Amino acid sequence: MMPLMTPAELAADYGWTKVLAFGAHPDDLDFGAAATVAGLTRAGVEVTYVVMTDGDAGGFEAESQHTMTERRHREQREAAAHLGVRDVEYLGERDGYLEPSHAVQAKVVEAMRRHRPDAVFTMSPERDWSRLQRSHPDHLAAGEAVVRASYPAVENPFAYPEFAARGLEAFHLKWLMVYCHPAERSNLAVDVTGLEQEKLAALRFHASQHPDVQRMETFVLDGMEQLYRDWSTAHGTGEAVGAPGTARRFVETFQLVSVNDASTISGF
Repeated sequence: MMPLMTPAELAADYGWTKVLAFGAHPDDLDFGAAATVAGLTRAGVEVTYVVMTDGDAGGFEAESQHTMTERRHREQREAAAHLGVRDVEYLGERDGYLEPSHAVQAKVVEAMRRHRPDAVFTMSPERDWSRLQRSHPDHLAAGEAVVRASYPAVENPFAYPEFAARGLEAFHLKWLMVYCHPAERSNLAVDVTGLEQEKLAALRFHASQHPDVQRMETFVLDGMEQLYRDWSTAHGTGEAVGAPGTARRFVETFQLVSVNDASTISGF
């Protein structure tokens, strides 16, 4: 059965105090995990965003393309700050050209070793055929690069020796929180009821990407509510979600992956 937890419960149960969150483009993390991130920062968890491309191919007006990188960096910093995320880092890759190369993987490993998080948020490397927009090639490449970095590169002391020479020692990452994943991979629902407006507020900062804000907000809220309906149905709670007089409930779902736990041995 897929558990339902609040962000604060998630942090307490798994002992998370520091999270590193990767997205392919500015706004990816806010679409996929903003409400959960808001709940984690409220619970005292330190969250850092790492945006892998500059989002330079985004937007709708040709005349604004020369300023798009600067604008999207600013939008992401403002959205992150609203959620309680103090630091946003940019890997500077070109929008639409991201590949899970060793050069990109090295940047991911460097960030992981520098921050040494308890958990890493990442996009899924698996294509979602039910909603292909989730599977932008940059999303898949970002997910693949982060997964490859998570095991074995970040924990192998002989990988990227130049980092060790700088004092960035190898370490064992415990958890991956995968978002933008195929629905059948969901194994964790995070109850973000009361935080849904924080997610919408974060998304509003990305004005260069969402000319129809009202339609976007309706899509997001309806989707989060449907996820809760699906969870309730799967668990037979019998809750009359959306019935007259019943408060709406919202969730974000993830694929929670244990990278290293008590059963882990070298290579398996």
